[in-house]
Amino acid sequence: MADNNHKPLRKISESFKELEATVNSQTPDDIDVASFSRACSLISPLFGCLGIAFKFAEMDYVAKVNDLVEASKSIGTLQAMVERDVKANTVKKGGSHTRNLLRVKRGIDMVKVLFEQIIVTDQCTRLLQLASVWSGRDSSGNSLKDAATKAYAQVFAPHHGWAIRKAVAAGMYALPTKAQLLQKLNEDEPSARIQMQSYITASAPVILYIDKLFLTRDLGVDW
Repeated sequence: MADNNHKPLRKISESFKELEATVNSQTPDDIDVASFSRACSLISPLFGCLGIAFKFAEMDYVAKVNDLVEASKSIGTLQAMVERDVKANTVKKGGSHTRNLLRVKRGIDMVKVLFEQIIVTDQCTRLLQLASVWSGRDSSGNSLKDAATKAYAQVFAPHHGWAIRKAVAAGMYALPTKAQLLQKLNEDEPSARIQMQSYITASAPVILYIDKLFLTRDLGVDW
């Protein structure tokens, strides 16, 4: 059995599978802040692996996750945490736990979309490899630029100002290759694909659950 201490991608997918089980159980319980913040903290190194393009996102995400870790010491569940801010009328106040929860949700969503795009690119690459011998073009599919650009554009860009979007676009040219990313994550391509798909599947209901915490209280999620 692989040592998960040296398999960050595996630790991420397993932690989110536990959250998914909570959300999808026949008698669903509210997600506790401690479990959620612990799972989210495992994603932090992944942002670091993506280099300067996601440096701002990494710093912002880590700060928000750390706030939720602190909140978990006195607040039991995500629902209770949001309710506390609603009652205090501090939901949209800078630094509120609820505001930080929304930012962290975008982080886990961005990673989900990134993994989806990487898998789609891999599938396309396998088809293109059949034609590459005729065209002479590189069809290795080793670049992360397209996948990362699409993930950023879908999740983060609508909430970032022009200066940040411009800096991220410039940083996309300094992204590691897919091979370099997998080396940092201590995974080969087949195992990474399995863990990425596992995270995609597990994180989707967790993201929906968090959205519902906001939408059922008419708080919105686009702020």
